[in-house]
Amino acid sequence: MNRPPLASELNLCLCHSCGLACDMTDNPHECQRCGAPLHARKANSLTRTWAYLLASLVFYIPANLLPVMNTSLFGNGSDSTIMSGVLEFWAHGAWDIALIIFIASIAVPGIKFVALSLLLITVQRGSLWARKERSKLYRFVELIGYWSMLDVIVVALVAALVKFQALGDIEPRMGILFFGLVVVFTMLSAMSFDPRLIWDNERDIEREEQDNPPNEELTDEVASH
Repeated sequence: MNRPPLASELNLCLCHSCGLACDMTDNPHECQRCGAPLHARKANSLTRTWAYLLASLVFYIPANLLPVMNTSLFGNGSDSTIMSGVLEFWAHGAWDIALIIFIASIAVPGIKFVALSLLLITVQRGSLWARKERSKLYRFVELIGYWSMLDVIVVALVAALVKFQALGDIEPRMGILFFGLVVVFTMLSAMSFDPRLIWDNERDIEREEQDNPPNEELTDEVASH
């Protein structure tokens, strides 16, 4: 069955800014509509994705070990890490808030680490396994990436709103800075990955089969035996 032609075979390149399919016949360097630089592929995709992913993993350790905020009530202050905050909300019966913080701050980054590592390793190994599912996995990682910033927003809002001076006060701590860096670097890692790499090996095999079709006489001889 004949497959539809690829954009590269039609000499087209998609603008990453406005989505215009640009004609690359005269090797233009900028999009005809918005003027953004044109790239047929993301430059050094695997290297940059690995670099951002490893950086986010390094920052993820202090993000969980260091306190993210300090709560002061009637002069008594206490620091809270992400996990201790989840447990505290759960102990006070606010299981819904605890669940939201757990998903946004612990589950989502963990899923992104595992998913991006899986995509990078399978692409580097040239795997043909579950290509369509891996493409959907990448889209899922892109979709949930922005929700990781929810914990940072919550701490910032609470710190801005809870200002009762002598009665109570909430201040952010260094942990929230590291967690913000984790979110930023995981987003950059997902943006640097080129999902077309998942399909490259299949296209190479198809081109090789088209360039070297099987010998019909040999096929008939084998079938007769």
